[in-house]
Amino acid sequence: MTADQPKQPRDPQAPKGRPTPKRAVAQSQRRSVAVTPANRKEAAKRQREARRADLAKQREALAGGDERYLPLRDKGPVRRFARDYVDSRFAVAEYFLPLAVIILVMSMLPGQIKNISLVLWMGVIVMIVIDSIGTSIRLKKQLRSRFPDENLRGAVPYALMRTLQMRRLRLPKPQVKRGERP
Repeated sequence: MTADQPKQPRDPQAPKGRPTPKRAVAQSQRRSVAVTPANRKEAAKRQREARRADLAKQREALAGGDERYLPLRDKGPVRRFARDYVDSRFAVAEYFLPLAVIILVMSMLPGQIKNISLVLWMGVIVMIVIDSIGTSIRLKKQLRSRFPDENLRGAVPYALMRTLQMRRLRLPKPQVKRGERP
């Protein structure tokens, strides 16, 4: 139809080219097409189900390392390299929680063991700080050489927080073995 031809209204008596659907068929089609929920409860239920499905996808991605469904804080080649860098090395910080439990139990025991536990606390904290400083310096150097044009903001703190987690409990799961090159 061109712009100079006026739009002709359809004659109400003219056939429409298809049979009128039965009421049951028309209602079922309307229900299947209806995107808007009938009430607030149903809307909340749909929203919860959609969120649950998204979280399940994210959980699978965290377990398998699928880049598409990872949370924003874990996405990108810089973050992947930081994860692999940390996972390929031994870090004192990853044993902090088990050591903390042992030292805490030792501090409750009477006598000289309590004094030893205080020295152990200081020793563990100093070792974690020294190891973290060394890791951050080496990681910054590697990141600058591998990703000169990328935004490196937050990659080092991300990696240091990852060192504080026990290897078995890290998410996304480690993709490299200890001693491998990232």
